[in-house]
Amino acid sequence: MLPTLTTPETTDGWRSRARCRGIDPVIFHPVNEDDADEAKAICALCPVQEACLEYAIAAREKDGVWGGLTSRERRRVIRRRRRSA
Repeated sequence: MLPTLTTPETTDGWRSRARCRGIDPVIFHPVNEDDADEAKAICALCPVQEACLEYAIAAREKDGVWGGLTSRERRRVIRRRRRSA
């Protein structure tokens, strides 16, 4: 029997419920983080915002808006968590 391939979709079922699914990813990777308002507005109404953010932190996503936060904002969350641990 061949091993089952795991893809992000099978291991991260939350992605199938994400509001950003099917939206041009360019919106979530603005050149300037100050231009992330459109992506953040989509994330704000997303039912899987928290799961997305936790994924981005765990996967160390360096770029883009994930879970409603820019990379700079995610770094602040990580630092805050380390200090309180």
